[in-house]
Amino acid sequence: MSSEQRESTEFDGFTLEGASARKTKPKRHRRRFSRKSHDHPAPDSAVRRATAASALGNATEWYDYGIYAVATSYIASHFFAGFSNATLLTLATFAISFLVRPIGGLVWGPLGDRLGRKTVLATTILMMSGATFLIGVLPTVDQVGILAPILLITLRLVQGFSTGGEYGGAATYMAEYAPDHRRGFFGSFLEFGTIAGFALGTGLMLLMEVALTPDQMSAFGWRIPFLLAAPIGLVGFYLRSRLDDTPVFTELDGASAASTTDGDGDPEADSPETDSAPGIIGLIRDHWRTMLMMSGLVIAVNVVNYTLLTYMPTYLNHQIGLSSTMGLTVVLIGQLAMMALMPIVGRVSDHTGRKPVWYFSLAALTLMAIPMFKLIGFNFGFAIVGFAALALLYIPQLSTITATFPSLFPTQARYSGFAITYNVATSIFGGTAAMVNEWAIGVTGDIAFPAYYMMAACLIGLACVWYMPETAGASLRGTAVPGTLGSAVADGSPAERALEECRQPEQRGMEEHEMLEATQQAIEEAEAFAEAVAAIHEEAAQDEAAQDEAGEQPAPTVS
Repeated sequence: MSSEQRESTEFDGFTLEGASARKTKPKRHRRRFSRKSHDHPAPDSAVRRATAASALGNATEWYDYGIYAVATSYIASHFFAGFSNATLLTLATFAISFLVRPIGGLVWGPLGDRLGRKTVLATTILMMSGATFLIGVLPTVDQVGILAPILLITLRLVQGFSTGGEYGGAATYMAEYAPDHRRGFFGSFLEFGTIAGFALGTGLMLLMEVALTPDQMSAFGWRIPFLLAAPIGLVGFYLRSRLDDTPVFTELDGASAASTTDGDGDPEADSPETDSAPGIIGLIRDHWRTMLMMSGLVIAVNVVNYTLLTYMPTYLNHQIGLSSTMGLTVVLIGQLAMMALMPIVGRVSDHTGRKPVWYFSLAALTLMAIPMFKLIGFNFGFAIVGFAALALLYIPQLSTITATFPSLFPTQARYSGFAITYNVATSIFGGTAAMVNEWAIGVTGDIAFPAYYMMAACLIGLACVWYMPETAGASLRGTAVPGTLGSAVADGSPAERALEECRQPEQRGMEEHEMLEATQQAIEEAEAFAEAVAAIHEEAAQDEAAQDEAGEQPAPTVS
């Protein structure tokens, strides 16, 4: 950055000159409850690298979940042979990893808010891929007895712990790198990685079953997809280790450091405008409503997700009577269709807003779950149609997770808020979905139970969308919650329309003068943060000038 650029820096509605900040003259007089966002997108090459690294890490994570889900029968026969309900125990082992995901979120989330997103993400991808590889070399119950399922459970716990930081960190990283007005589009590629990981696992297992005999598949073929996690993880680690931290985090980190030291570098009292990560107690105290609302949305997302993508192969084989190969084919076709539509739906959400696409998806799944599950039960062809229909109706939720959930929290609490909330709700309702569905069908005898379970979760989600703010086009920079009164939003964006038309949840029941006062207070806090950012730029310019001046001085001569 040149000295001229440092001397005059724009920051979400303000022009910074030196260490001072003044509001720019508004171009549009109808803005009353928001301020204009000056989007500062990273270079296209940086955004592409961030997108690729985030998506590949996510694909590695869900590749493991995908191959475990489609290898259920092999895992049951090799690790739980001799146990009653071997399939149920295998699904319970799948679910048990989710018990430690909240612990992972509690550990990795605050670390990501304090140390940066990049450091945590490079670590979690190694843990995840390493544990997946080791599952592929585990001895069986016939070889080492009870030690075999114990080792399997241990590795699943390691995977769950690492996943507790992986997904929240990748989503936060991608959301903060993406331009405000295209966050839905770029964010959809993270979930593209999710489905790609599932599809890769499903496709490889299907390929193994076609290429090998049943005896070969049982002897060693099922292990090959697990072993391939090692090179995939190493590639992901290489990409992530070469990334910089997000500009949004770097900006806040620098402003926090500037606000806690005086001119001589001595500690100074914390500034509320640039305070650093709040910690667990502070997070719950300040954001418990958001965490509760997001939990309801996560319940809807993950009951549908794990019912369709992890339980469906078992359901098609055990309950519908399709062969393993036919069941995998049904799921793979649906996954490929999902991947094709995800970027399109992400782009649509940038224009229409996140809330409309969520309302559509949740309502449609509630209405269509029972008919489509009935259709799946007829035959192979109808199973493809029914599964694909449910999968495509789910896409508006899945493709916008990265754009929606991180935007519910301010920068200083974004990683931890997302990771903790997402993982707690997922551990209770997501990871257990396959086990609950299998158990309930066994108890009730009703093979349509997964449809009822999905409907109940979607109704919870519909209620929570009402309390979700519209954040499409809202800036993630600074310390304010995106999309709130006085926050920076892009011109003509869904977030700006929601604020100016008084449709955001916080505006319900407020008088106009109350909204104007809250807006003014938010603007003043943004000015204070902008001053801190400007001070960083000014100090950096002075340091660079001093270094340049020192470099130009002639070296002393020796007599």
